[in-house]
Amino acid sequence: MPELPEVEVVRRGLAEHVVGRRIAEAAITGLRVARRHVAGPQDLADRVRGTTVTAAARRGKYLWLVLDGDEALIIHLGMSGQMLVKPGDAPREKHCHAIFDFADEGPQLRFVDQRTFGGLALSPLAHDGIPDAVHHIAPDPFEASFDQPSVVRRMKLRQSAVKRALLDQSLVSGIGNIYADEALWRAQVHGERICATLTKPVLSRVLDHARDVMAEALTQGGTSFDALYVNVNGASGYFDRSLHAYGREGTPCDRCGTLMRREQFMNRSSFSCPVCQPRPRTLRAAMASLPS
Repeated sequence: MPELPEVEVVRRGLAEHVVGRRIAEAAITGLRVARRHVAGPQDLADRVRGTTVTAAARRGKYLWLVLDGDEALIIHLGMSGQMLVKPGDAPREKHCHAIFDFADEGPQLRFVDQRTFGGLALSPLAHDGIPDAVHHIAPDPFEASFDQPSVVRRMKLRQSAVKRALLDQSLVSGIGNIYADEALWRAQVHGERICATLTKPVLSRVLDHARDVMAEALTQGGTSFDALYVNVNGASGYFDRSLHAYGREGTPCDRCGTLMRREQFMNRSSFSCPVCQPRPRTLRAAMASLPS
């Protein structure tokens, strides 16, 4: 699933190619693409028709277009969703589920989703500019409202794995499996270390590294492991060439040379260095070490 850098790359593309344009026509095919919009695809198409896109915004992995009627068109990219800017006469993609034509008769905006886990929905905007449907998501590390000391304090109270906390979008948004592994490798912390057993400076350092690695990924267009993640022009990112942990099982650690390992975590794969990131003691032993 695209994480913060990949979604931000798409947002920037939408800001360049779509903001300021009026939607003249919208065609949304199939119920699944609008399943999050209770009134259905035709209602969604009718309500966006004639509106002007005033901004392209993001929080964490959530992306939306701000419309001039104080509503937001939320775009769920899911596992394989793509927002593509294409000439109107370009062949339609096999898995194209929505097409937006604009009054200026310029390029179309298309929503393509091979696996159909993504979708579109309308949501009212709250007073702070965040759609109501996104308000349950915590600020991400690049937002002015992100309060890192507060997040660290909340993490310190948790008796759960630090990687689980990084992936909790109600705590800090935007960090997914790839950048969690990269941040933990940089901080030399194993993902199954219990938050409560780590010091606040260590937890803060992990969050610093998460922000830094996502910022670096953004400069390289994000991370693409297959052809499904692309920007609005169809180009892939290439940060996968700079990864130190994720997907590097059996290759030498870039810090100490030990072969990287792969472990199961929350039905996912985690990648770490056995030497730089030693496994924690058993959960029972770790919890017994906490002050009473």
